[in-house]
Amino acid sequence: MNTKNRDQYKRVLRILADFVILFLESLVFSAVWQRYYAQKLWLEPFYFWGDIFIVVVYAAYELLFMYIYGALKIGYLKGSNVIYSQALSGMCANVVMYVQILLLWRHLPDPRPLIVMTVIDILIAAVCAFLFDRMFARLFPPRQLLLIYDEYPVEKLCQKMDSRRDKFCIAKQISVAQGEEAVLQAIEEWGREGVVLGDLHSEMRNRLLKYCYSRSIRVYLTPKVSDIILKASETLDLFDTPLFLARNYGLTVEQRIAKRCLDVTVSALLLLVASPFMLIVAAAIHFYDKGPVFFRQKRLTKDGKVFDVYKFRSMIVDAEKDGVARLAGANDSRITPVGKVIRATRLDELPQLLNILKGDMSLVGPRPERPEIASQYEKEIPEFAYRLKVKAGLTGYAQIYGKYNTTAYDKLKLDLMYIENYSILNDLKLIVATFKILFMKESTEGMEEGQTISRTERSKTMESKNEGREVR
Repeated sequence: MNTKNRDQYKRVLRILADFVILFLESLVFSAVWQRYYAQKLWLEPFYFWGDIFIVVVYAAYELLFMYIYGALKIGYLKGSNVIYSQALSGMCANVVMYVQILLLWRHLPDPRPLIVMTVIDILIAAVCAFLFDRMFARLFPPRQLLLIYDEYPVEKLCQKMDSRRDKFCIAKQISVAQGEEAVLQAIEEWGREGVVLGDLHSEMRNRLLKYCYSRSIRVYLTPKVSDIILKASETLDLFDTPLFLARNYGLTVEQRIAKRCLDVTVSALLLLVASPFMLIVAAAIHFYDKGPVFFRQKRLTKDGKVFDVYKFRSMIVDAEKDGVARLAGANDSRITPVGKVIRATRLDELPQLLNILKGDMSLVGPRPERPEIASQYEKEIPEFAYRLKVKAGLTGYAQIYGKYNTTAYDKLKLDLMYIENYSILNDLKLIVATFKILFMKESTEGMEEGQTISRTERSKTMESKNEGREVR
């Protein structure tokens, strides 16, 4: 069976795998509910259908958290990521169900059965995710891909694709400098399972896209800024010529009002819950070197407005006494032992909840950059300022799906994807999804030694060249 025929069954198998895990965990909850909780309700025990309803509600919670944390993406994400996501989903669903049982009981319910159930759920998720991951690896081997590149570097893209050898294998590389005829011949010979288009000029990219489309060949490509803006455009059916509308003014009035209400409500609640942890962190910072607990730093938010961001101090006092603005490195000697812990767990960001209440920031949005660093990025990528169409955020699309050392150009594209596809439901999803990355080490990777800012990977001339050569 060839690759195209196998792929049509991948989604069906993924749904079946997710259903198996969900069914087993719901079965475990049903047994725990019947054995420990069902007979001690506030009024009287449920009848049969009442118990079934409780199990269905639990399954709905489980499915919701599996969707938010990516636990449904078996065969798509790395096996370790799926197991972590499944475990996190089960724990969250069990916490929510404990609160619900608390409302139904006559007194405080014993949490031990649910704790044991959580351990069993983690084991079920780990075993099933491992077995299904192996099954997917056997049934769907990595695609043999042809990489087509131009004058712009593709080493980083190759490294990222090479990190997922379970899904991709760059079997052949060819430069467009060898001529279009040679490239098309390479597609016929090496690109039957898929083609990767590097950062090509738009004219060449469009011709190759149409060529692959006419032959039903799968294409992987990194988007340009203009692609992201176009993707979020609105289709107008006013006459018999297709027309796209890109509004390009950020959020609407009603979206800004809803977003501000969400910011105030959630940040106030989080401050209340996090206040004990904040006191512990403040005491640890103070007793380590007797220096200040907080520090303020100039950052950029909507429309380029400068504000003072509040954070717990994670570095030594006078960490930038030389006056050079730089991001933290992978083994930065300026970071204190306490700082390493609070940076790894993102606890150093908690004082920014005060910025959100003040209105300087939002819960979700682009990471607030320092003016000095942003100006350096904009020298090579003028479009970097597009991120400032919305308020800076404590968390966001780039913070969750990127890393601390993600290149500036990739951060820009991730932030634009968030801005151009904004919805209040997406904000809620990103807020909940933030808890997943708190303990993921790769999301806090620092800069390489000697690096003061994120790499841009391309220059201003490259970008203007690319965007200027877009044709039909």
